[in-house]
Amino acid sequence: MTTRLTLAIQEHFEQLSPSERKLAKLLLDRADDMLTYSATELAAMADVSKATAARLFRSLGYADFNEVRLQAREERNLAPPFQAPRLSGARAPVRAHSISAHLQTESESLARTFESLRSDTLLAAASVLAKAPKVWLLGLGMDEGLMRFVRPQLARIRPEVYALGMQSGVWAEDLAMAGPRDALLLIMTQPRDSAMDRLAAHAGTTRVQTVAVVDVRHSAWAQRFSSVVLPCYSSSTDYAFSAMAATSMLQLLSHHVAMRLGKRAQQRQQLVDDIAQELGGD
Repeated sequence: MTTRLTLAIQEHFEQLSPSERKLAKLLLDRADDMLTYSATELAAMADVSKATAARLFRSLGYADFNEVRLQAREERNLAPPFQAPRLSGARAPVRAHSISAHLQTESESLARTFESLRSDTLLAAASVLAKAPKVWLLGLGMDEGLMRFVRPQLARIRPEVYALGMQSGVWAEDLAMAGPRDALLLIMTQPRDSAMDRLAAHAGTTRVQTVAVVDVRHSAWAQRFSSVVLPCYSSSTDYAFSAMAATSMLQLLSHHVAMRLGKRAQQRQQLVDDIAQELGGD
C-alpha cells in the first residue's frame, strides 16, 4: 500500500461508513497487495460492493482506484526510506554517500514526515501524555536510544516518567505497575519483532492509552491499538540507519506536552534546575 493512502485512511477513518471501514481495514491489513489485486477483488475480499470501494477512494481524495495504483507504483519505485539489515554473510562494497546526498536524504525524510503531520493529531498526542498520571516509554533494540533521548525531556516538564525494560528480565514487574489511566509512548523505527507484538497487546488489555511514534511502515500496525499514531519517514544507507525524523518528532511532541501543561511545566523545570544547581551542575 502507498504510505499516503495509509495516512489518508487513518485521518478519515472515523468519517467512513461501516462498509467503507470494512474495506479500509482490509487495505491496512494487506499493505503489500495494492498492486496485486483489482478494486473488484479487494471489494470481494472485504465483502463489500464495487460501489462501496469507489466511494471509499473518493472519500480519501482519489479520483478512482487507478490513481491509487499509480501512486503505489510510484512509491514502490522510489528508494525505500528504510532498508532491512543484510542477512547474508557476504560483505558488499561500500558505496559513496556524499555530504550533499546525505543532507538531501535527511531533508526529504523530515519534509515528508512533517508535511503529512496534522496539527490536531500532534495536539491529541500531547494531551494524552500531559493528562496521564504516569507516562511509560517503550523502545526496543536501537530504539532504546530514542527512549533514552526523550525521557529526560519529558521528565523536565512533568513527573512520573518511566522507561520500560531498562533492567533485564523485569518486564512483568514493570508492566504490573501501569494503570488504566496511564500513557505509553511507544517508539519503533526498526523492524518489528514478536516481543513488541506481545508488549503492545498487553498494553491494550490494561487500557493504557498508547501514543506511537513509528516508522511509516509500522503505522497501520500501530493504528490497531494506539490512541494516536505519529508516522515518521526514516532514511538509511547500506551500513547506517538514520532516525532523524523520529528524533525531531519526539522533540516536537515534548514541546507540545509542555505547552499543554503550561505553568506546571514551568514549575517542574524550575524544580529540576534548582536541584541541579544544588548538586553542582552547570
